[in-house]
Amino acid sequence: MRFKPWPGPIPYEDTPRKRAAYRRKQVREREALPLFAPAIAERQLGVAEEMVRRTGQWERQQQEGRRQRAAFWRRVRTRLFALEADRRRAIRALWRGCPYPADPSYFGTLLHEIATGQIDPARPHWGVAHSLNPRTTPDPATFAEAFRQIGQRMVGGGPKSTGADERLFCGNLGAGLVFLTSRVRLCEPNESFYTTSNHRLRDSHVGSSGHWVDITVRGPCSDEDLRRITRLARAADTRPVVVRRIDPPAGPSGREAAR
Repeated sequence: MRFKPWPGPIPYEDTPRKRAAYRRKQVREREALPLFAPAIAERQLGVAEEMVRRTGQWERQQQEGRRQRAAFWRRVRTRLFALEADRRRAIRALWRGCPYPADPSYFGTLLHEIATGQIDPARPHWGVAHSLNPRTTPDPATFAEAFRQIGQRMVGGGPKSTGADERLFCGNLGAGLVFLTSRVRLCEPNESFYTTSNHRLRDSHVGSSGHWVDITVRGPCSDEDLRRITRLARAADTRPVVVRRIDPPAGPSGREAAR
């Protein structure tokens, strides 16, 4: 039986923010019972020791989750292989095309619904052919119509009034999902950023004659799509704009559209 891939969890990460939160938790515990504060402090773990404990706990939880998931798959597979060969093949074909999440509990639900007559494997209520139609914008008129912002961060250091926004956009022009990273760069190394309000490509604008916009493109992007992105980006900004396609075989330098 072909199983759909399990994406897997994100590993536990030891960060300064988590360490600071744990220190505040320790203070609150001691302040809640001031008469017993010395005894509570003796029982509290150090920050480094607590991070090690949490990492080990996370690994044990993930291992137990994988064990339970594998045991659940074995149980539903046993139910499946208890059926006749023809019915088993029909259910396997139905599972490959059904809209249920790739989880053993949903597969068990599917078996139950088939057994109770709620679903007919030959004529499921969602249709035999199930396909996903991604949202695309093959012929956008503006940059905002083609791409939506999904992230933002301040780069360059210093306060917000002297830094520059780096923004992440995503969109699909028809060939697949592409990601754009837009960042304002200085023409002169000794020049500084300042914020104005006449920027159209971003919500906040770092603007002067000494700045230009650098946009990198990742994802399936043909030469025609690169020219289209360049045209839309330049129409949305009054400053010079350079759009570069980052191809995995080409390394981090990428290829530039004409300035």
